Amino acid sequence: MRSIVARTFIICVLASTGALQAADITADQFNALADLVRKQGEDVQKLTEQVQQLQQAHTNDQQVHQQDLEKIQQLQQRLDTQQATATNAPKTVEAVVESAPLPRVPIDEATVNHNFSVLGDAEFQFASIRKQHPAFLFADFAPIFLYRGGDNILFEAGFDFTVQNASTGTHDSGQTTGINLSFAQLDYIVNDYATLAVGNLLLPLGTYSLRTAGWLNKFPDDPLARDLLPGTGVGGEVLGAIPIGSEGKMLNYSLWGVNGPSSSDSTGAPDQLDLGGNVGLSSDNRVTNLHGNPSGGARVAFFYPFKPHYDVEVGLSGQSGEWDDAGHHLWNAAVVDASVHLGSYWETKGEFINTWYGSDSGNIHPHGWWIQSGYKLAGLNLLSVPVVNNVEVVGRYDSFRDGLRMHKRRESIGYIYYLSNTLLFEGDYEFFHGNSDDPNDKDRLIFQLSYGF
Repeated sequence: MRSIVARTFIICVLASTGALQAADITADQFNALADLVRKQGEDVQKLTEQVQQLQQAHTNDQQVHQQDLEKIQQLQQRLDTQQATATNAPKTVEAVVESAPLPRVPIDEATVNHNFSVLGDAEFQFASIRKQHPAFLFADFAPIFLYRGGDNILFEAGFDFTVQNASTGTHDSGQTTGINLSFAQLDYIVNDYATLAVGNLLLPLGTYSLRTAGWLNKFPDDPLARDLLPGTGVGGEVLGAIPIGSEGKMLNYSLWGVNGPSSSDSTGAPDQLDLGGNVGLSSDNRVTNLHGNPSGGARVAFFYPFKPHYDVEVGLSGQSGEWDDAGHHLWNAAVVDASVHLGSYWETKGEFINTWYGSDSGNIHPHGWWIQSGYKLAGLNLLSVPVVNNVEVVGRYDSFRDGLRMHKRRESIGYIYYLSNTLLFEGDYEFFHGNSDDPNDKDRLIFQLSYGF
């Protein structure tokens, strides 16, 4: 059919132009011309089919695009609905709570046990004191009981169970066993920035009693100058921290009132100052408060982290109050404390302690200071020597003057070997100087095994 049409088309064209002459065109020429026209027709047909296919694909794309737009609109409507629900949820919850308050639920035993925990530490010492026989000097078990009574109520209490070798001179003279309530306080969290504490409080005169005592201390014994301050006091305290900006800087504060120190024999003699507390035996053999007015104290400190594991803190604290039975004389203390961390491996801290108290014979001015540093050898990156990586080298200098002509100072060097993060084997050698007549104030070598739990 296509061949007939093509030939007819050729004949018509040639006829219209007057070019068809029977004698001029052969059969072969006519057939070749017909084949050419046929091929062109086929090419036109293919182009037509391709155009139709492209039109159909474009129509399909438009349909898919329209479906995508509809899905996007549906998702946007669902998102708007969820946002509106989340915004109105607090109001809905408040309305439900106000209209139908929850009944009180009895406390079950599982919850009580979950809110109770025991922490603490234990230390064991071996010492070789100059002019004395080497001996196991000291053992201490110090549990801390913690109980959470609710979202805002906490209770904590610490005890010390000790065995102290009482050796003096060159022969053992037995041992003493002690059980002591170190502290016990009830804490009420007022808000994010303030907590109210009452009881036998750890006093924040400096930071040693709160952050360094026990197995947290890098040395087996306390700095000499800490004997000038009470570690605890019975009374009340408000403490907390106020953030400064959003980079971790904060202002720490504490404000307290406690019974304060007293005279151990109620006479007010300067050598009878008792920092342990105000309750004692009066001159007429009655157990009573030895003076009528409590002591007040405060601490404020600025904590500044300048990059991860690098920070500095500087604090100032003080306390003042009566100490003699008649209430005629005051005991006062001022402490400057500081700590610096330079990375994960280097720490330095110390305190300057200045006290003074009045007596019938005049003012007495005990004072002292201490500074200590530690460096963890893991900072040297000696990966091929694992024993060295578990060692921290430490050093300390401390000084003490009692205001009654006795003075002493001490230099200590030592190490800590970390058997684990909480199991420490410590050792140090201490060099004593001064005019103290205490037989234990001598050069000594001390080893201690400490465990925190």
